[in-house]
Amino acid sequence: MQTRRPWLRRASVTAVSATALLAMAAPADATTAPQAATATTTSAAADVDYGTWQKDCQAVMNQALPYLKQRIAAAKPGEKQAIVLDIDNTALETDFGFSYPQPANKPVLEAARYAQERGVALFFVTARPDIIASFTQYNLKQTGYQVSGLYVRNFIDLFKNVAEYKTAQRVDIERKGYTIIANIGNSSTDLSGGHAEKTYKLPDYDGQLS
Repeated sequence: MQTRRPWLRRASVTAVSATALLAMAAPADATTAPQAATATTTSAAADVDYGTWQKDCQAVMNQALPYLKQRIAAAKPGEKQAIVLDIDNTALETDFGFSYPQPANKPVLEAARYAQERGVALFFVTARPDIIASFTQYNLKQTGYQVSGLYVRNFIDLFKNVAEYKTAQRVDIERKGYTIIANIGNSSTDLSGGHAEKTYKLPDYDGQLS
């Protein structure tokens, strides 16, 4: 998201210390769900009203969904369509308190469900570190997303420009044979660099949301 913020200030981690994060999120096997955990936090988006944010997100997705319906219906024979989504304050709600699993951002989930029910792959490209990849994937699946791929940052990636890192992941998705029909995020670093037919920017209120 915002390159000027260290990742540990992002809402998904500001709500809980690194020690607590590891304690609540020891990797689970395929049959065991991570233990739910809650914590109290002062929201990083204290000046942003939740209802206003949801209304503004819905306004963006009201533009995206008609396009997705048209584009999905117009798929070429054999075309592998994909949507790329950011996670924090895009696919999931993260700056309005903390719980695990974090709830889905409802306007985005609605569009994602429409797409995935029609065979469109969902890829998630995030600046989150790979140490919490398994919990992130579990969270996404628990809230209704079908995860075709999850891109998180390894140690080396943490030192790279976020926008360039995210662009490179979209290039990788294209190399797998997918046409990225839409890229959805709430920061310019989510959307810059091309490699998507359409981009949709959710509000971040001048960086108040991670």
